[in-house]
Parts: sequence; structure tokens; C-alpha cells
Amino acid sequence: MSLKDKLDLQRLPRHIAIIMDGNGRWAKERGQDRLFGHHEGVESVRNITEACAELGIGYLTLYAFSTENWDRPVYEVNGIMELLVNTIRNEVATLMKNNIRLHVIGDMNMLPGNCKNEMEEAMSMTAQNTGLNLVMALSYSARWEIVNAAKNIAQDVKDGKLAPEAVTPEMWQQYLCTAALPDPELMIRTSGECRISNFLLYQLAYAELYFTDTRWPDFRKEHLYEAILNFQNRERRFGKTSEQIQQNEEIIS
Repeated sequence: MSLKDKLDLQRLPRHIAIIMDGNGRWAKERGQDRLFGHHEGVESVRNITEACAELGIGYLTLYAFSTENWDRPVYEVNGIMELLVNTIRNEVATLMKNNIRLHVIGDMNMLPGNCKNEMEEAMSMTAQNTGLNLVMALSYSARWEIVNAAKNIAQDVKDGKLAPEAVTPEMWQQYLCTAALPDPELMIRTSGECRISNFLLYQLAYAELYFTDTRWPDFRKEHLYEAILNFQNRERRFGKTSEQIQQNEEIIS
């Protein structure tokens, strides 16, 4: 029996978020330039996006470029931006064919003009698609997102549009980049690092975290199925006891 056959299709995570780590190290281990790893990582994006679409996963968020990544060597940043432009341009037809809708979260104003234009055009072209929602986190920082939300909430309170007592966790979420998305239930990070790295800090509050030593360019469908199986073998309590969870399950059944 394959790993895919072992999955309980009734208990799939609705939203999977992935920190695609290890492209540069993968390339260096092969005596190649770091950009080679980023190019090879695109195939993993295709493979995992296809797997999620096949399974019926609703949302897949990929951490493609962080705010901190702007501090990398200029040649690498420029290469990544060029790769993003070319990839989106080449993949739009595939997104349309597979009914995938593209979203982008992050400070798009920091992106080069051609990259921003390609992203906006692709989002517009796929806006009516009803299958997998593919979310690219570009020039994204969770701290930036939270601070930006706080500024907008403060401004609305100042302008009389919002009462301070109306600010609740649910209200706060409406000011985040992910307002239209459900919170991730499973977060995967590749390449052996065991940290969140300023990614969806608010949204990952109750996500299950899965870390693997596999570098991103080597990450394929079987690795994804393994992560989902691990997720399905965990008990998600959300602050409750195991007994309460079991009682709720008995009531539902």
C-alpha cells in the first residue's frame, strides 16, 4: 500500500503552509550556484501543487520570499525575482487548466515592477477558478503584517469607524493579509530547520508543525503524504483534554 492510499481523505488538512527551505544548500552540496537550487525548487512547487490539487486540499500557502530575503546578495535577489516572473508567466496556462486560483500575500509594493505586474495579471486571470487556492507569500513578514494590521485598526478607531471594544481576535484577523483564508492546519518546513522564521505567526497558533531534513528541491508527493499522515496521527485538542475531544467525537458519531 502506498502512502497516498493510507491517507484518510475525510481528515485532510484544509490548509497546508510550507516554508520551502534548503534551495541554496542543496545547490552548494552539488557544487552549484545557489540560484541553481532555486531553479530546481520550481519543480517541487509544481509537484506539490499538483498533489494538493489531486487530494482536494483547499489552500496551499508557499513561503517564497521573506522581507528578510531582500538582504541577500543582490545577484541572488535579482535572480529570484527573474525566476518568479518567468515561472508565473509560464505556469498561468497550467493554473487555468487545473482550475487553480493564485493569491499573493506580502508587501507587493517592494517587488520590482515587472514582477508585481505578472503577479497581478496572474491573480486576475485565475480569479474565477474554484479549485485549489495557491497562496504565494512574497516579500512577506508576519511581524510586518501584524504591525500593519495594528496601524489600520488604530486608524479606524481614530476615524470612528471601529470601537475599541469591538476589537476581537476575529476582528483582528480581518485586517491581516489572510483575511479571506482559513488558518493553516499543517505547517511543513523542509531542510531540517526547526523554526517558523517570521511566517504566519498569528495564523499558525494552533497549526500542527512538521519538520523534515529533506531539502526543498528533493521534496515530492511522497514526502507530502508522509507529512499528512503524521498530521492525521496527532490529536488536536485546542486547549481541551483528550477526554473532552473523545466525548465530542462520540456525540458527532
